[in-house]
Amino acid sequence: MQATATSSSSSNATLQTSKNILLGVTGGIAAYKSAYLVRRLKDAGFAVRVVMTAGAQAFVTPLTFQALSGEPVHTSLLDPEAEAGMGHIELARWADLVLVAPASANAISRITAGAADDLLTTVILATAAPVFISPAMNQQMWQNQITQRNLQTLRDYQFHVIAPDSGSQACGDVGEGRMPEPEDLVAIVQSHFQGQAPTTSKTNQILKGKHVVITAGPTREALDPVRYVSNHSSGKMGFALAEACRDAGARVTLLAGPVSLPTPTGVERINIVSARDLLAVSDKIVDAGCDVFIATAAVADYRAEHIADQKIKKQGDSLTLTLVKNPDIVATIAKHAKRPFMVGFAAETQRMEEYARGKLETKQLDMIACNDVSRGDIGFASDDNAMTVFFSDRFGLEKVILDKASKKEIAARLVECLVHAGA
Repeated sequence: MQATATSSSSSNATLQTSKNILLGVTGGIAAYKSAYLVRRLKDAGFAVRVVMTAGAQAFVTPLTFQALSGEPVHTSLLDPEAEAGMGHIELARWADLVLVAPASANAISRITAGAADDLLTTVILATAAPVFISPAMNQQMWQNQITQRNLQTLRDYQFHVIAPDSGSQACGDVGEGRMPEPEDLVAIVQSHFQGQAPTTSKTNQILKGKHVVITAGPTREALDPVRYVSNHSSGKMGFALAEACRDAGARVTLLAGPVSLPTPTGVERINIVSARDLLAVSDKIVDAGCDVFIATAAVADYRAEHIADQKIKKQGDSLTLTLVKNPDIVATIAKHAKRPFMVGFAAETQRMEEYARGKLETKQLDMIACNDVSRGDIGFASDDNAMTVFFSDRFGLEKVILDKASKKEIAARLVECLVHAGA
């Protein structure tokens, strides 16, 4: 089937395509967005067919999708009108890409388990096409460890998991779990067929051709086989920056400490545990070559001088531990023979500007972003942040104040600061 794209709000370029998109719609209030998504995919030149689960039909009627797609909507596993009654095989072969949007927690669980008890799950098992999953659910369901484990399993199976947006939800909660806007999903689909990292129409490619390395989350410094020294870093700021740099066209490598966040689509993730692990991996990557190094990880300043081979038993009313200083990762990389553009982060509870400027100079950084973690409404574990950005004196740039906003928005502004400084 041939289709020619027209100019639309989701793309500034005219795209010639003959690609077939099978859209799976599962039960959730975000199903109403999927109707608009069909329209936007059609505007971008894709042929679209829709498979609806029983839950999805409780929110939007099949007739709506039929009118928008111009194709019959598929709801039954055993379709007597399909060729030889094998409609699921026909659809599986027809699709060049399967997009499940919204993907409810229940649907994700069933797909992960390999269920084949309805049309959508059966098509997913039967298709050789890439499968993109766009989760949409309550923020607490999204954070649940079972959901995150299921999503990681799907990634391991080479499914593409699209990170949800954060914001107000239909249930009244605020947090991650919102299905991305249709224009953003169309841009991700287009990027896939163009062989690019996923991007959105909202972001120009200001970091195109750059390799950006980002450290995120806490480190853990073992005391014995079961205990460790760590901190409250959630990794959310670093992961948001990974998405923002990806959307700006960069190739992104994310060095992640022990966090439960999903890997952003199109981002290479390397998991680390201790400060020395992080330094070793960072040094290797920088030695191979990168353009920008962003150090958002909350690295433990000290580690145990000796790690006990066995669990330390309770003895008396006090315990004395000898700690030794960890390597300063960002300062060490800043002295590397193949030094990239260096960006540091400073989480302070007092005298924020004084300490930030001091770190900028002593660690020989190009830029530093500082936030006040004594505030309860931003920083660690929060979805929001507020930062002040300082630049090396050689750039002749004034500090930039980023008022409180979502970490996703702050990340996009930080990317602009990077480019402003010539990264």
